[in-house]
Amino acid sequence: MFVRFSTVVGSRGSADTARDVRGFAVKFYTEEGNFDLVGNNIPVFFIQDGIKFPDLVHAVKPEPHHEIPQASSAHDTFWDFVSLTPESSHMLMWLLSDRAIPRSYSTMQGFGVHTFRLINEQGKMNFVKFHWIPVSGVHSLVWDEAQKLMGKDADFHRRGLWEMIEEGNYPEWELGMQVFSEKDAEKFDFDILDPTKAVPEEIIPVTRVGKLTLDRNPENFFAETEQVAFHLGNLVPGIDVTNDPLLQARLFSYLDTQLNRFGSTNFNELPINRPLTKVTNNQQDGFMRTTINKGRVNYFPNSLGENSPAPVPEKKGGYVHFAEEVSGVKTKDRSETFNDHYSQATLFYQSLSPVEKEHLIEAGTFELGKVATLEIRKRVIENFLKVDPDMALAIAAKVGVKALKAKGKAAKNKTSPALSQMSFPGNDLKGRNIAVLVDDGFNFKDFKALESEIKPMGAKATLVSTKVGDIKSSEGTTVSVGKSFLTSGSVMFDAVYVPGGKKSINALALDAGAVLFVNEAYKHLKSIGCNLEAKAFLDKPSINIKGDQPGIFIDSKIKGFVAGLELHRNWDRVISFVPA
Repeated sequence: MFVRFSTVVGSRGSADTARDVRGFAVKFYTEEGNFDLVGNNIPVFFIQDGIKFPDLVHAVKPEPHHEIPQASSAHDTFWDFVSLTPESSHMLMWLLSDRAIPRSYSTMQGFGVHTFRLINEQGKMNFVKFHWIPVSGVHSLVWDEAQKLMGKDADFHRRGLWEMIEEGNYPEWELGMQVFSEKDAEKFDFDILDPTKAVPEEIIPVTRVGKLTLDRNPENFFAETEQVAFHLGNLVPGIDVTNDPLLQARLFSYLDTQLNRFGSTNFNELPINRPLTKVTNNQQDGFMRTTINKGRVNYFPNSLGENSPAPVPEKKGGYVHFAEEVSGVKTKDRSETFNDHYSQATLFYQSLSPVEKEHLIEAGTFELGKVATLEIRKRVIENFLKVDPDMALAIAAKVGVKALKAKGKAAKNKTSPALSQMSFPGNDLKGRNIAVLVDDGFNFKDFKALESEIKPMGAKATLVSTKVGDIKSSEGTTVSVGKSFLTSGSVMFDAVYVPGGKKSINALALDAGAVLFVNEAYKHLKSIGCNLEAKAFLDKPSINIKGDQPGIFIDSKIKGFVAGLELHRNWDRVISFVPA
């Protein structure tokens, strides 16, 4: 069996560093046709039933009376809707967490969200949840950094992914599956057809079955990416959908979306969407028709073409939906098993590390602080009290919500370590970009020593100076600098290194952009290293660095600084004294 991939990851906001839900879609080109796995970077969703989807989208979009705010959920209509939709509670915890501001697409998890079916050749069925686990680990931005990035480079994530592939540091994800039987599902204290619920990995471990490697950028971005058409109804034998009500709605809406996007039923004939194996659908006419069918027969059954093309029977590998036994009265209601809206939200929050909890509270404070209507803020806090009273009261104290008391305490006897990003540190430095601050007279040997150490690991060192253009090192080597303190910022890099060279150090110390660059990197908990000679720069009163804090490497040993990069962030660093 052969499988090829077309993969799209991206943000639904106008700036790809905003707090947001990110799409993660993979098209598998197999011998039996295309299979589209379309999900998010979050394993659950806001709503349980697709009929609410238009309302959710309307609520989160810019408010229609003034078309503000763009690409943000921090406004009244969104929080009004979710405050009256308690099933959103679990998703809100993920949205407010660090998961919503990934460091890069290469360090972002992906999830199929819904429960699907796997059917073997004997017709036996198991349920399955799909996962994509980044080999480089799961890492995020910090919020102040994300906000500044939107101004510095609104295409930061897209650019980072493109550059990684172009430089040969191919991003990788492992495909994981949680497979469980109907009997297993009956033992869970939640309904596996509820898209606001995830299956904890302590109950059903994730089995890793393959690896996705992005090893080529599109030759033409519009033709190969913008025109890709994903559809959950693109299935292959052995994989089927379930009765998840949100999934059932998506089966309709995705096809409807493509018909509107392309203005024709023939979007599947575009090269990026066309299966690699022959597919006959008896389609005829319509705009952008490219397939030229021979003969007069394009229907079934027929006698004029010897009943060909005919559907492939199940015994020969044809697709047949799983035969599910059902009974009862059909009504337009959700099952009572969908009524628990808070236990998994509580599990998620209580599984976070202390610093992740702190970030979630800050995010909730930011979002609700943008909501003008007090009654909406009160309703949100009342819902949050049912998730975790300590968290809710911490947010309430900062958004002007008073006189609310928790009714009892949330249970604190369950955690799921896999819900914390700290459980996915990764095992490489692929895509990491280290800023090397230089000016005329810098020590070229220091720079080359760092570059030679990190390049085999998939990371790169980028020179940043007071100007763009040629500068000369203390050894007389002329190098070209493509980034200045005006055209870039610390938020675009993972760490900072300052090589030696007295003339260079003196110039950096007098440049406000260089001072801000280092102070911001320190505030954002990034590793900072320098040659012993460059310590004079970091010791300047304008540099708010405490040498005894984690992640500060003041020596001539490059290996120590590089080892610090593997931590991604120095979470124990004290930054309360650093000005904004």
